[in-house]
Amino acid sequence: MQVIFTRAGFRRGVYRSLPVVLGLSPFGFVTGLVTAHHGLTLLDCVLMNSLVYAGAAQLVALANWTHPAPIVAAAFAAFVVNIRFALMGPALAPWLEKLSLPGRYASLALLVDHPWAISVADMRRGGRDAALFTGLSLPIWLSWIVTTTAGFLLARSLNLPPHHPIFFGALAAFLALLVPLWRGRVDILPWLAAGGTAAAVAQLLPHTSWYILSGAIAGCLAGALLDQRKTSHD
Repeated sequence: MQVIFTRAGFRRGVYRSLPVVLGLSPFGFVTGLVTAHHGLTLLDCVLMNSLVYAGAAQLVALANWTHPAPIVAAAFAAFVVNIRFALMGPALAPWLEKLSLPGRYASLALLVDHPWAISVADMRRGGRDAALFTGLSLPIWLSWIVTTTAGFLLARSLNLPPHHPIFFGALAAFLALLVPLWRGRVDILPWLAAGGTAAAVAQLLPHTSWYILSGAIAGCLAGALLDQRKTSHD
């Protein structure tokens, strides 16, 4: 496949990013509030959201944030949550491998779920313009920095108590991501295994990130056992 990189593709990506930017704005705002709530500075907030740029991983790390900062625990939590990118990146290989090395790594640095999904769908329809991914990614990245910074700056003015309902917004965002993944009754057992194991480990090992890995492994094992059982019966 001959890959191209055009201004038209970039503009098309920017246009298609606008609904995503609007949809993620409340999520970014809540992430900024949570960042301020845990005592990080404005510089910490801007650097984390521009360099780490992984809302799910950031919120998981912040959920266990204490003083002094748990560097190893936060890094491990980010690794577990972001390990999916090890599978997402290769899906873009037909586009990215045609770019220069700096362009390839710059693109991977902006890799998040929404631009990836839109780009892969375009690629499967025969799309050849890798600039679409860049046009999608840059506005979403910039808006993430802006909305998280806004949430951080407004946190002191709002002066919300620690258990204010708005902090449930981050958890609600994660729960909403499960809706399109639901396939029906076949998912009940793996989801219960993952959720139950994660809840148990969180109680046994509080203020750690082991519940994430434990829940993921339990869910995977339950799903694999169900698939194996189904295969043996067919």
